[in-house]
Amino acid sequence: MKIGSINIDRPVVLAPMEDVTDRSFRLICKRLGADMLYTEFVNAEGLVRQSDKTRRKMLFDDDERPFGIQLYGGVDTSMEGAARMAEELHPDLIDINCGCWVKNVAMRGAGAGLLRDLPRLEQLVSTVVKSVSLPVTVKTRLGWDAESIKIVEVAKMLEQTGIRGLTIHCRTRAQGHKGEPDFSWIPEIKRHVSIPIIANGSLETPEQIQRVFSETGCDGVMIGRAAIDNPWIFEQTKMYRATGSYAPVSVDQRIELMLTHLGLAVQHKGERKGIIEFRKHYSGYLKGIPNSASLRSELMQYTLHTPIVEKIQRFHERLASDCSAPPMVRPVNENG
Repeated sequence: MKIGSINIDRPVVLAPMEDVTDRSFRLICKRLGADMLYTEFVNAEGLVRQSDKTRRKMLFDDDERPFGIQLYGGVDTSMEGAARMAEELHPDLIDINCGCWVKNVAMRGAGAGLLRDLPRLEQLVSTVVKSVSLPVTVKTRLGWDAESIKIVEVAKMLEQTGIRGLTIHCRTRAQGHKGEPDFSWIPEIKRHVSIPIIANGSLETPEQIQRVFSETGCDGVMIGRAAIDNPWIFEQTKMYRATGSYAPVSVDQRIELMLTHLGLAVQHKGERKGIIEFRKHYSGYLKGIPNSASLRSELMQYTLHTPIVEKIQRFHERLASDCSAPPMVRPVNENG
């Protein structure tokens, strides 16, 4: 897949996710094999109104490259200004969110709301493409609902605006995250456009990912919620691609990575803020570990780093004495 200076064979990339893909989580995924990273989605209106909190969402380290800043908004002038501000930080690309399904975004004419007015979608994307020298990409959905799927038309239209790549969450806005994604649209889209197409939508295992690559001919895949509980999915996918199997994730690995991730959160956000915002990750790292429910409950009460580390380490030591603790992800030796 080639987009500007980015040239990666069948990349597995981390999706932009609000309140999830901050710098500490991105670095964890990068270390575990994510080929490309994105910001959380960044509000164009907040940027042009000089919100420091919004601007901080765009900050990244060079070791996160290749890196994209994702913007969302429904006003051409705001998106144009926001794109120019993003370009000043020198990411590898700028992505436009045309797929967010949540009500307070879509019903205000941004995100997937743009799919209800294709001329306005075209105008907004064209404005951003013309305002910056960086490659611009788009992330969207199949359509607003099952009765208004025009994704082939949309892909052709967006290619004409000059975008350099298109990510498609293979559900409609009406579906949200419910129902099965329909990846059968990807081959049809690829027959009509020459830009890279990235497939997205509930890709949760290396087997699923390999199947989508094989059956659709997509140029890359984007992993969202599956990476929250299993950030190892990137290296597992590469191992599965190379060998047909992948290693299970042990309790030791989960505990070690949780502590590393927590340390990065504290480093980048400060102790109290880093710990409070990290709380949403405890359930993912501890999922399936015996007797972890009470630990999660206790950890939610702490705002100091050292006591948390000590409590987790004591819990880990108790687990180590119990040889019945199972691996967290099953080994696989089967065809995808």
